[in-house]
Amino acid sequence: MTQIDSALAAAASGLRAQTVRMRIAAENIANADSTGQTPGADPFRRRIPILKTKELEDGVKGVSVVGADEDKGELKLEYNPGHPAADKNGYVKMPNVNSLVEMMDMREASRAYEANLNMIEAARAMATRALDLLRR
Repeated sequence: MTQIDSALAAAASGLRAQTVRMRIAAENIANADSTGQTPGADPFRRRIPILKTKELEDGVKGVSVVGADEDKGELKLEYNPGHPAADKNGYVKMPNVNSLVEMMDMREASRAYEANLNMIEAARAMATRALDLLRR
């Protein structure tokens, strides 16, 4: 595997990982108001992607998403006695999703995605330049 191929493989693994990060953040935002179905039931819990370094060909390091953990943080309680999921005191457990945090995570993943795309473009440009030099 050439150096350029290695760079492309590492960047491609980064693209895949950032895509999953953005999808999980979007799922968290989509479920920011999802409550339990029955009185006192737990609502949706924020999910956090787990990234892990992985060995690619020729010892090149890449990244992969190996799963997602639930955030065990405190659930919010909202007083809403008319809600179907309200407990006997009228409180509804709300998800531990903060839309602002999720948007920041999504923006960070988006920038990392762009950085990996730039790396692919740079590797492609170097390969093209090397071919041009060999043709002379």
